[in-house]
Amino acid sequence: MKTPKRRRGNIAASIGGWSARHRWWALLIWTSFVIASVLVGNAVGVAKMKSYENANGDSREAGRILDGAGFKDVASEVVLLQSGTMTVKDKGFRDAVADVRKAVEATGQVEHVRTPYDKEPSPVTEDGGTALVQFDMKGEGGTAKERVQPVLDAVAGVAAAHPGLRIEQAGGASSDKLIGEAIDKDFVRAEQLSLPITLGILLAAFGALLAAVVPVALAMTAIFSATGLLALTSHLLHVDDATTNVMLLIGLAVGVDYSLFYIMREREERVKGRDRRRAMEIAAATSGRAVLVSGVTVIVAMAGMFLTGNGVFMGFAEGTILVVLTAVVGSLTVLPALLSLIGDKIDARVVHGAVRAATRGRVTWRRVLGVRGGESRFWGALLGPVLRRPAISALLAGGLLVALAIPATGLKTGPQTIDDLQGDYAIAQTFKRIDTAFPGGNEPAVVVLKAADVTTPEITSAIAEFKKRAFATGEANEPFAVSVNPGKTVARIAVGIKGTGSDAVSEHAVRTLRERVIPATIPGAHVTGATAGSMDFNEQLGRSLPLVFGFVLLFAFVLLLASFRSLVVAIKAIVLNLLSVAAAYGVLVLVFQKGYGESLLGFHSTGTITDWLPLFLFVILFGLSMDYHVFILSRVREAYDKGMRTEDAVAHGIKSTAAVVTSAALIMVAVFATFATLSLLTFMQLGVGLAVAVLIDATIVRAVLLPATMKLLGDWNWYLPRWLQWLPQFSHGEDEDEDEDRPASDRDRVAVPVG
Repeated sequence: MKTPKRRRGNIAASIGGWSARHRWWALLIWTSFVIASVLVGNAVGVAKMKSYENANGDSREAGRILDGAGFKDVASEVVLLQSGTMTVKDKGFRDAVADVRKAVEATGQVEHVRTPYDKEPSPVTEDGGTALVQFDMKGEGGTAKERVQPVLDAVAGVAAAHPGLRIEQAGGASSDKLIGEAIDKDFVRAEQLSLPITLGILLAAFGALLAAVVPVALAMTAIFSATGLLALTSHLLHVDDATTNVMLLIGLAVGVDYSLFYIMREREERVKGRDRRRAMEIAAATSGRAVLVSGVTVIVAMAGMFLTGNGVFMGFAEGTILVVLTAVVGSLTVLPALLSLIGDKIDARVVHGAVRAATRGRVTWRRVLGVRGGESRFWGALLGPVLRRPAISALLAGGLLVALAIPATGLKTGPQTIDDLQGDYAIAQTFKRIDTAFPGGNEPAVVVLKAADVTTPEITSAIAEFKKRAFATGEANEPFAVSVNPGKTVARIAVGIKGTGSDAVSEHAVRTLRERVIPATIPGAHVTGATAGSMDFNEQLGRSLPLVFGFVLLFAFVLLLASFRSLVVAIKAIVLNLLSVAAAYGVLVLVFQKGYGESLLGFHSTGTITDWLPLFLFVILFGLSMDYHVFILSRVREAYDKGMRTEDAVAHGIKSTAAVVTSAALIMVAVFATFATLSLLTFMQLGVGLAVAVLIDATIVRAVLLPATMKLLGDWNWYLPRWLQWLPQFSHGEDEDEDEDRPASDRDRVAVPVG
């Protein structure tokens, strides 16, 4: 008889065992940690990203100079006046402009009002039928939205008094007020929907109130503590406003998943007749270890965003890593303590009993879920044909995913524009009308020139020459405005450019300014603005994509290789995850780029996918896909190490994890789907992409492709080359002293990789 190779100690089992034995200490430490994190976080506050920190390249440098130049933070507004019958020369048009000026000035909230009739006139179209009244809000631009409502009311009054003219207001303050508040309400609604949906699914899965509440409570405490920690770390790396929303999305999904893995295994062992202590030990050694490996893999995937060099991505990485880390720590420490404290009361039935009584015992939730004796009958019935005909099953499932992925080859990205806003927002239509009447006027190119004194005759002359040459190219136009900071060291030159601001015409205009006009007139100046920023972002993204993909794939491969001591398992996990991500990309293209499902989801396609979304989706999806993969494979490997044949181990692993994977997938899909109800098309794309990918991953990939390919490969699944035999062999099951519970033939078997 061969002596089995001694495996490394299971750190998750050690932590879980200590927490269960010292439950009050574990609960006290976790509670103190959460409270301290929240209090400290509230005290120091989250350091928001500066405007230039989400930019790249030349745009970032221009923004950095402007940020330190001391320019006044101003919120500018415009009023659009448009007529199909009158022009600015007509008395009716002139009277309307005068009324607008009088009304906005009467509010006491505006300054620097400019009309088409002033010495320095505001813009008017060539046909004279459309004009703008421009003004600035008094006070700080960042708080102007709090003071803009009286101005909006005043303009609305003028519009009512002149029914023959279209009179509408738009600008930074009004958009923050009207659009910002609507989007904030969207997020609040999505967050409010997520919790009851999650609780409902957990109640269906467990049929017990405590078992449903514990995962949600643990996930929320992890989110609270991670948000507090973010406030501290954000002073080192500033974050975007959306970071906390992303943290909630990811934190709720993984936090509940990890608790599900743990609780269901502990419940399963209790059903088998294990005493409470032994059931906890096995859950810690098995599901606890799967949580640890999965969490580390997700964290590594998120860390790939640091390589983009973009402030928004880096902030997302910072926030998501913190929330996943706290969720893992909570699952390994406070969850065993809670389960030890609550005991079998956690399984006290609430829903199951009500359903059973209402149906006179004919229906129970465990039957609905298809789970009995720890294995799913539904997935067992599906798995039978898959394992009998693995080649056909793999070809059909793989073919379906490839077919879904094919549209992804035509994926076209674009920046966020006003068209990203879905729904009935009058101000969005106003912005579009202004942009149509004055192309490039809403988003001019901003040229930033720094010198010892930008008001000298030499530099003033150079700026005049810059304007002359820029206009001579035919790619730049009015409005043209120059402003100087109080220290006279920085000149900010706003110049209108041809095109829509997001098309090839506008991009060519920016390149012309950078490559031809600026070097010949004001060398050393930098160009920023919406168009330049989008161009620089895309260039930086193109350079960083190979780094991000390589980093995530390489480290995920190494983690899986070390965890399962199998070259095949690691490679196959990478391939299957890439296939599910590609399929999700394909669905995104079909829905949001091609427009299939517009009426169903209630949106209007812009013909593009938001430029930052594909990379973000890859990182998030790759990390989350590993949750199920690691959990299922850990169960398969555990059964294999106990003596089962590979085919039997696969069947057992899939069926015994089906309930938790199904419940976890439903929760993730439901949480992500709530983001598809938001008004911004970008977040609709994010929600649908995540929901579809998780659904594909938990069904086609885990229930068909994974078992089919494992059946085809047999013992080659565990292949490890001899030159990698030095890798440590970690335990995938309960402790070695559990050997006496197994048949002698199983104890004698050694799980030695082929090679």
